[in-house]
Amino acid sequence: MGESLVAMSPSPQLSFEALYRAHISDVWRMLFTLGVRESDLADACQEVFVIVLRRLPEFDGRAKVTTWLYAIALRVAAGFRRKAHVRREQLVEESPEQSSDSRLDEGLDERRALARVRDALEALDDDRRAVFVLFELQELTLKEIAETVGCPLQTAYSRLLSARKFLAQRAQPSATQGGAR
Repeated sequence: MGESLVAMSPSPQLSFEALYRAHISDVWRMLFTLGVRESDLADACQEVFVIVLRRLPEFDGRAKVTTWLYAIALRVAAGFRRKAHVRREQLVEESPEQSSDSRLDEGLDERRALARVRDALEALDDDRRAVFVLFELQELTLKEIAETVGCPLQTAYSRLLSARKFLAQRAQPSATQGGAR
């Protein structure tokens, strides 16, 4: 992350362009890990930065820039997950061709593992997912997370432990997962 912007005190010189360049990839990654579909990531990211541009003059520096950005991204991600269009199937005119191309098999295990992780994250409620993503993936402190999500520090600890326990249980291979593909 752009540490020079993170530790910055309130300043009228905080430029939108510098903030955008320093944090676009972090916001993109966070939106993805918070359950925004890949096809909606560009729109969600744009929405985050439209809000940032509109509210930048109000930013007083009491919180870190990243904390402020993540709070905005959390709300935007929740909104995108709630939208009905996200849950509809995408219709295509033609079905994909069947292929035995060996390139399709490359990385299949990795894609399946990523899909399992994403499914497990999607199964978490919004509160636990936000704390888990901010702590484990964005590497914020629990104090910063509590401030970002607007909960007491002990609640943030509790949500993190609960999310870890839930995800560990989901990672346990069950008898039905064994051989069938």
